[in-house]
Amino acid sequence: QVQLVESGGGVVQAGGSLRLSCAASGSTLSSMDVIGWYRQAPGKQRELVATIRRGLGTVYADSVKGRFTISKDNANNTVYLEMNSLKPEDTAVYLCNAVKLFRSPFWGQGTQVTVSS
Repeated sequence: QVQLVESGGGVVQAGGSLRLSCAASGSTLSSMDVIGWYRQAPGKQRELVATIRRGLGTVYADSVKGRFTISKDNANNTVYLEMNSLKPEDTAVYLCNAVKLFRSPFWGQGTQVTVSS
């Protein structure tokens, strides 16, 4: 079992920055095949923001390329999402995700990000 706890969300003006953290416990993130961030805005489907895939590197949604950066700190068992040049359309609950192939994914509870115009 992996427990994921997100933090770092908040309210920020358009153009601002936030850094989200996802701390893992119960297992090491380095043992996961995919780790990443998703987001879900009110009335919309959950969508991928960024992932790190074992052996395949990082993948970003087109809408965040060049603005967001995903990184992993194995020593602290934490994955980060650095978000710059935030836009109102980035407003959503951001959720951390970890996947071990052939097993059900693990999810955090999410952290709210609100970008005001």
